[in-house]
Amino acid sequence: MNFDEIICLIGGFGKFQKILYVWICLPQIFLAFHNLVSVFTEAVPPHLCSSSSPAAGAPASSYFNFSHLDGRPELSCTVPLNHSGAVALGDGHPAGRCQRGWEYSTETFQSTTVTEWDLVCDSANLNIMGSSIYMLGLLVGAVLFGSLADKYGRRIIILFNLAIQAVSGVGVAFAPNFYVYIALRFMVGTSVSGVTMSAFVLGIEWTGCKQRMLAALITDYFFGAGYILLAGIAYLIRDWRKLQLAISAPGFLFIFYIWVLPKSARWLIANDRKEEAWELIRKAAQMNGKPLTKDLEMCPVYNIEVKTEVKKNHFLDLVRTPKMRKQSLIVFYLWFANVLVYYDLSLNISDFGMNIYLTQLIFGLVEMPALTITLFTLNRSRKFSQLVFLAVGGTACLLTIFIPSELSVIKTVLAMIGKFGITASLSIIYLYSVEVFPTVIRQNGIGMGSMCARIGGVLAPLMYLLRRISPQAPMVLCGLCPLLGSALTLLLPETANKPLPDTIEDVEGSNLSAEDGGVRPVVSEENRQDGLMNSSRVSCHFS
Repeated sequence: MNFDEIICLIGGFGKFQKILYVWICLPQIFLAFHNLVSVFTEAVPPHLCSSSSPAAGAPASSYFNFSHLDGRPELSCTVPLNHSGAVALGDGHPAGRCQRGWEYSTETFQSTTVTEWDLVCDSANLNIMGSSIYMLGLLVGAVLFGSLADKYGRRIIILFNLAIQAVSGVGVAFAPNFYVYIALRFMVGTSVSGVTMSAFVLGIEWTGCKQRMLAALITDYFFGAGYILLAGIAYLIRDWRKLQLAISAPGFLFIFYIWVLPKSARWLIANDRKEEAWELIRKAAQMNGKPLTKDLEMCPVYNIEVKTEVKKNHFLDLVRTPKMRKQSLIVFYLWFANVLVYYDLSLNISDFGMNIYLTQLIFGLVEMPALTITLFTLNRSRKFSQLVFLAVGGTACLLTIFIPSELSVIKTVLAMIGKFGITASLSIIYLYSVEVFPTVIRQNGIGMGSMCARIGGVLAPLMYLLRRISPQAPMVLCGLCPLLGSALTLLLPETANKPLPDTIEDVEGSNLSAEDGGVRPVVSEENRQDGLMNSSRVSCHFS
């Protein structure tokens, strides 16, 4: 009897698994907090050069008139050389660079990293770089802690990264300068990846095969809940340091995970610690009301022959043969485009002209129906679902460029529809990728797709630089990338209600030559299910 059969006997999603998923999903809320808090902490309020000192005790918002900045952002970085008091760059007054710093509007934010360290004008690129470095931390954390979790176990990596996340997150709130700030944000990013990926895998490894898809979706719902909660917390706390502290300090409460978070029995078996695994399985069985006999014989998850065969495969097998190369490159692009557009929309909500807190709330609420609708469409068609949601997201984003800034409500509604499509598409690509890649290279394919997705996350904040070419350039790219992905999806196979491919020959057909890698190893059903489970480890937001 193998491990999957044991999980079925003790209950694939009983009381034990439900309690486990509570512990697994709570960090997902903090993932949303840390991923999206820069929308508020790194916001750029309206600002003007300090050409003269305001009256004693007078707030900047009352002394400086920020209303005339609309449509003329150049006024934020220049000052009339004659110091006439009227900033009128186009009215014949010679203008120069700000010499005495800037005054910022406090109408929306009491303070941000931008207002504290003057990350505007010539230093504006530093602010954009801060978000990209955080996303780079997510990438490094995924690579580093993914392998460490396989070597040392899921539980220890989760506990270690929860501690790093809490300490680094609180440290960010007390950063003395911008460079310490981005270094600590990088650490938060690496720890967020370590927690979410390891926690997700831990949950999947304790869940029955039939319940894994639903279980994976539960974590996404908690991310959406964090998305919504952040809007309310940021609305109440307008100072960036206090906001950062508010979302980070509760992380120390996760110390109780030391006593409640179980190890992965599947990992223990794979590492020849069967007695320890048996104790956990017996505990889970009793909690689920399905106790097992002590003399039940357990077998390793993989048999030795299959495990050896799988290890012989290489990343080059993803692109060595024609069909596999075409499908791999398309899937990699879909990962990249989905995450690029998802985070560009999420991090630049101030561009849509509505109240930033209301927009954040709406974008968070959109996550819920987008995730729910995929439950009904995926069973009918993976290909059509991916194609349609990409097309919806891309078209809506592209339409925003034709809406004048005065019609901010319409522009936000279109952006919301775009976010809906991309969120649904992003949830689909997880499962679609698992079914496109054959078992013998599935883990490599998913790993490379995850890497492409995180590269998209790193580049998403940098898309703001395209505004120097045209204010509409970022949204044009947000529209074209999904539309191109929608067209490329036509070249992918339909995988709904079809058996998973086991070998490259299953993808290429019987005419695959031996020199192209057309070796057909025997792959057991246990390995196929476990490959599906391991591939699901990337099914968490990046992102």
